[in-house]
Parts: sequence; structure tokens; C-alpha cells
Amino acid sequence: MVLTGESLISRRMSVFREEKFLELVRILRESDVSFTNAEMLFHNYEPAPGVEHSGTWMRAEPALIGELKWLGIDAVSCAMNHGYDFGEQGVMINIDNLDRYDMPHAGTGPTLTLARAPAYVDTPNGRVALLAACDHMQVPGGRAVDSRPDMRGKPGVNEFTVHPVSTVDAQAFQELKRISVELGWEARKQARLQSRWPLHVEIDTETLLYFGGDNRHPAMRFQLGTGFQSNIVIDEADLEDTAKWIADARRMADWVIFSFHCGYPGPTADAPPGHLVTLAKRIIDAGADVFVGHGPHRDRGIEVYRGKPIFYSLGDFILQNDTVLRQPSVAYSRYRLDQCATPADFYEARSGNQTRGQDVNKLLWQTVVARVEWKARKLTRIVLYPIDLGMRLPRGQRGRPVLADGDVAQEILGRVKQMSAPLGTRIDIEENQGQILAAEPQLETRPQIHSPWRGDPRDAR
Repeated sequence: MVLTGESLISRRMSVFREEKFLELVRILRESDVSFTNAEMLFHNYEPAPGVEHSGTWMRAEPALIGELKWLGIDAVSCAMNHGYDFGEQGVMINIDNLDRYDMPHAGTGPTLTLARAPAYVDTPNGRVALLAACDHMQVPGGRAVDSRPDMRGKPGVNEFTVHPVSTVDAQAFQELKRISVELGWEARKQARLQSRWPLHVEIDTETLLYFGGDNRHPAMRFQLGTGFQSNIVIDEADLEDTAKWIADARRMADWVIFSFHCGYPGPTADAPPGHLVTLAKRIIDAGADVFVGHGPHRDRGIEVYRGKPIFYSLGDFILQNDTVLRQPSVAYSRYRLDQCATPADFYEARSGNQTRGQDVNKLLWQTVVARVEWKARKLTRIVLYPIDLGMRLPRGQRGRPVLADGDVAQEILGRVKQMSAPLGTRIDIEENQGQILAAEPQLETRPQIHSPWRGDPRDAR
């Protein structure tokens, strides 16, 4: 398997012929299956842009799906924060275009059930299932909704419901309770218990306080503790339903990849947030072979858990969000640009003429591509290829991946090695590659799943 991070593609790939680029293409094409997170909606601007948000309205022409296939990409995730940038119609047109180009995809659908269901890729060395989810959206209301016998569902994204919880000490907890009483919020909670929606009222406990909130805005959650800390909790119902679909994929395929787009920071810039670590291990426990994260547009560490790799984040594989063809008027207004402004005006205003944001953050322009190798269903090796996206190149040329070498390669691999060490993962660097060898204690696996082959599927990579 070859795993890549986020593909923000807006230009063609197949016209280039540099040696380091074509070598990367060969790596992708020679794998049994190659994956990327498609952080674009493929359409021809048929749908109107959705609700105003603070980012880029991600869109690419449908023909660029063919460019991803030319690169060697076999399956894509669509569950990400921009999945609802063009509303329900954008979701469905994107799905139609991916289907038209025969690109397997997971993470969005006409209903929540179909957004959670696996996509499949058949390879000579076994069938691969892909499932995808995210924990945040650029605009609210993008989560898919299931249908009923008497009501159709809503197209959208497989977005997990999350609950931010802040832990505070006893003094702060009591003061928050006093504030809630004095502002009348506690009385409103009691009144709502007698309303027609009592199940929507969040009940305080001795150690949990729902602070503020109304019919339009969720209450903040404060938990009694000994210090101060912020946490994210994923809704248990989402986790249980996801485990069901992983179990289904486990029976329908030989390999299961789970993709997750995370929008929350960790305790440091390099470390994954706690809920992502917990989620990744629960996904592996449920039956997935690989957990591949993305979202912060930069690499995070790699962990091997129960003989299965967890990539807490692979960074930008393609970064061309500053050549998206059009943006809505609200995007221009944000930078005080009028109706006569052009796309280049917008991108230059956004970057402060290339003095801020992604234009000056090299971590967004460097990443790794991971080749995961298996033998007899056991992880044997992970090879890391450093990737340079050309931050200093002109806008029309940068953002395309090439294999890095020299000092740049050493810098990229050294950074991933440093982030992975606290997770118990050793990365050996030789020339322009990183290598993780699976130790014997990591080779614990579940009982062999029945497959159409006699014995195990052939080795996968």
C-alpha cells in the first residue's frame, strides 16, 4: 500500500517529466493500492457556494480526477471539512464525477449510512476496503442524514459528532455554577425539562456542568478535575456505528484502511490531540489494518499499534489551493476586494503578497509518502519517501510533489523521526528514505479471515 496525505489539486500533473517526479509516479503505480485524501470537490460550478466560511471554497475540474488516476491513485477519501462547501448538490455532483471516472471513494453519500459504508478496490493481492470520516466541517450542517421510510435523507459528509470538554479545578467549577445560576441559565434548564423537547436538555451532574447554550448554540461542557485541560470527546454512537462498518469491511475484503480528517490541535504543534490517539487505536481494535490521518496540512508522528500502522497525519501531497479557478463574492469581501477584483488579487490579498500563511510555512510544503508492506498478513516494513512541493516556486508551478533529496530530504525525515520517537517508533534513515521495521512484539494479528485464496493473500505493498 502507498499512502499519501491531502491532495488539493487544481492543475494537471501528466504534462511534467522531471526525473524525481516520474520516480514518485512509478512508486504510486507499482503499489497494489494507492490512497489520497481528495480535499477538492470535482464539478464545473453547477452548485452555488454554501454558507460563508473563513477558508477556500475547494473545487477542481472533473478531468483532474483522471490526473489523480494517471499518478497512480486508486482510491480517495472525501470526508473532510470542505466536503460541504457547495452544499448538498456539490456533494452529489462530486460523487457522480468520481463514479464517472471510476474512482473508488468513501466518506460522503446521499445518506449517512452510505457516507459511512466502505468503498472497495480489487487488486491482484487482495481486496482493499476504504472507510473515511472527519471531526469538523468548514460550515455547519454538512453531516449526512439517514432516510426514513417516509422521508428521504440528506446528502453530506460522514462527520463525527464531537463534544469539547474543559476540565477545571474545584474553585473554578463552583464559580461557573454560580455564574450559571445568577444569569438564569440553570432555571432555563429546568423550564426546558417541561417543554416538548426534554431529551434535548443536557443534565448537570456533580462533576459535569453544561454552561450556557440555547436552542441555536450548544452549551459548553466543564468537568470537575484537579487542574485545567481541554479535551475532545467523540460521540459514542458514531464510534459504535463505525465499528459495525469496519466489521462489515473486514468480512468483505482482505485489507481495511480507515481515513480520518482531524481539525483539532494537539498539546503541541507536533503531537496529535488525545481524541485522535484514542480513536485510532479503537479503529485498529475494531478490525482496521491501517489508520491514516490528515487535516493539519503537516506531518505528525507514526505509531505501530498491535502490529498495525497509525499515521496521525500525512501532510499535503498536492498543494494547489492558490490556483482554484473561482471564489465566491463573500471570499473577496473578506479582504475588502470589490467586484472588479480578479482571482490573483484574491490570493495575493489572502497571503499578504506571499508574506503570511501557507506561503511562508515550509511545513506545509514538505511531507512523506508511506509505502506499507505486508507478508502473510503481518506488517514487515514501512518505507517513507520525503516529498518537496516547491514552496519558493512561482504560483503556477508550486504545489506539485517531487521526491526530495539532499538536505531537504534529511530535514523532512529527521522531523518525522523526532515526532515518532515518543510513540515508540524507530525510524532508520538511509540516504533519501526512512524505514520502519516491524519488531516481533508488533506482529500480533487477529485470526485469519477467510478469503477466496488458499492460504493467505499474496504479499501486499
